Amino acid sequence: MMKKHITALGRLSIFIFLAFALWSGTLLAQANPTAVIRTSMGEIKIELYADNAPLSVENFINYANSGFYDGTIFHRVIGNFMIQGGGFTPDMQKKTTGEPVQNEAGNGLQNKRGTLAMARTNDPHSATSQFFINVQDNPNLNHVGEGSSREWGYAVFGRVTSGMSVVDSIRFVATGTTNNYSDVPVEPVVIETVEIINP
Repeated sequence: MMKKHITALGRLSIFIFLAFALWSGTLLAQANPTAVIRTSMGEIKIELYADNAPLSVENFINYANSGFYDGTIFHRVIGNFMIQGGGFTPDMQKKTTGEPVQNEAGNGLQNKRGTLAMARTNDPHSATSQFFINVQDNPNLNHVGEGSSREWGYAVFGRVTSGMSVVDSIRFVATGTTNNYSDVPVEPVVIETVEIINP
């Protein structure tokens, strides 16, 4: 009887262990990927919200993995607003991009300091490679909803987890006008590489 009891306990322990392992594995599989943006002014780490903004994250990851961002710059820097990059070379030549991504601004995420969002034109579904990092809370960029003058916002798809001091250094660089583009850093802030680290 005792032997059978011990065997039953052993089986129960194995079952619990396997269940926990499967549960832990599921949690790990669902963890969000990280992007490491290495710039000429330092490194910025970003958690990508694949759970909330799957289309935007997939789009960003595809550009990163293809090497598209390597050698581009933060071409638009406004110290009390945001820093924008991912579309121009240091001589302010615009790179050719792929198809635009569907706007995911209605995902409940807000344009708060340190968040990463898709840059776009007035067309809400025009975002391609360019992104920006909010250097302060920018509620005027948030999605409001149907019937509002701000029906479409700017889709947040990540947040800075380390390197905000680098972002703050970039936001205060001297800027000017180049090739009819304003707010361009006088000394190019180069995105050297963007590496995606999967969980």
